[in-house]
Amino acid sequence: MMSEDEKWMQYAIIEANIAKDKAETPVGSIIVLNNQIIAKGHNCPISKNDSTAHAEIQAIRKAGKTLNNYRLNGTVMYVTLEPCAMCLGAIMHARIDKIIFGAYDNKTGVCGSCTSLTKATFFNHKIKINGGVLEKTCSQLLKDFFKKRR
Repeated sequence: MMSEDEKWMQYAIIEANIAKDKAETPVGSIIVLNNQIIAKGHNCPISKNDSTAHAEIQAIRKAGKTLNNYRLNGTVMYVTLEPCAMCLGAIMHARIDKIIFGAYDNKTGVCGSCTSLTKATFFNHKIKINGGVLEKTCSQLLKDFFKKRR
């Protein structure tokens, strides 16, 4: 039986595949509020010529427009790869309640892999983290993508 987190992560994986189809690093994200997807995003820094166009940032921008608010209280973000420092900063400023991620990122992940910025005392927002949801699927997407590029 699939868990609630696994169900939602499937939608983030769909977004990651959209990024892959555009020759972008396959990372996808969705934001859920009251059991409904309010925003979706996928990596597109290459196509947008924008180094900040990570999946999480794209989803946050769309969610803000959907809710007509820069605060995303009560929301949960699902993302296929552990957030980097930039994305975690945006997530914290948006006041997202919880991050559920798939693959761990041993190079730039800041939610437990390289460091745990979520425990930093300089943030005035506390966030819940759950990593490793559908980890094999999310990791394989990235491995396959980079294998073809090398």
